[in-house]
Amino acid sequence: MSALIEIEGLTKRFGGFTAVDHVSFDVQRGEVLGFLGPNGAGKSTTMRMLAGFITPSSGSARICGHDVTSDGVKARRRLGYLPEGAPTYPDMAVEDFLAFTGRIRGFSGGDLQDRIAQAIHLTTLEDVRRLPIETLSKGFKRRVGLAQALLHDPDVLVLDEPTDGLDPNQKHEVRALIQSMAAQKAIIISTHILEEVDAVCTRAIVIANGRVVADATPLELAALHPSGRLDDVFRQLTLAEALTDAA
Repeated sequence: MSALIEIEGLTKRFGGFTAVDHVSFDVQRGEVLGFLGPNGAGKSTTMRMLAGFITPSSGSARICGHDVTSDGVKARRRLGYLPEGAPTYPDMAVEDFLAFTGRIRGFSGGDLQDRIAQAIHLTTLEDVRRLPIETLSKGFKRRVGLAQALLHDPDVLVLDEPTDGLDPNQKHEVRALIQSMAAQKAIIISTHILEEVDAVCTRAIVIANGRVVADATPLELAALHPSGRLDDVFRQLTLAEALTDAA
């Protein structure tokens, strides 16, 4: 069976700066891929290209077989995307924002209401469902962003820092939610929290200076350093890439 996410030679240049440099990888159904790298490594740019927000300079990205550039509408129908910052309409109530999102995706009537109720339940937003988004804490706003990504039950989830701003209990809830969905979806999680990789990811990619420098299971990555700690592996890989560039 073909992968649900297929990225081949994906490259993005901004003038003379190459933010993403010939990145290639696939993600199968049932995989949760941790996408790791230091600030400025190219993580968010890669995810924005996959989501169709940025046009690649070269290379391709496909979601469920649909090219995100030439067949973007069909690709995005199969995608749930939580971007960095989770932009919303701050003056809308949580319920109203999710209804707005659902109508854009073509849902209406009882089907729409059922999807809103399910998304609110999955992200534990019941207590704030009628509150304006602008009044919520950063953690609740993040969960609203996650709710809209889950509303249409997509085959592919691309989540940029999904637990950013959440307290420890909320982080545990979101990780448990990701694990519960993992078997039926292909999921990419961009994170700087290495414990998240151990907690939910079946595989991890490390990117530095726009290039993939490692692609392995968390256990295989940990074995790359004598300490067996992912943070030590992460520093080792990103430092090696920086020294290569400097040379």
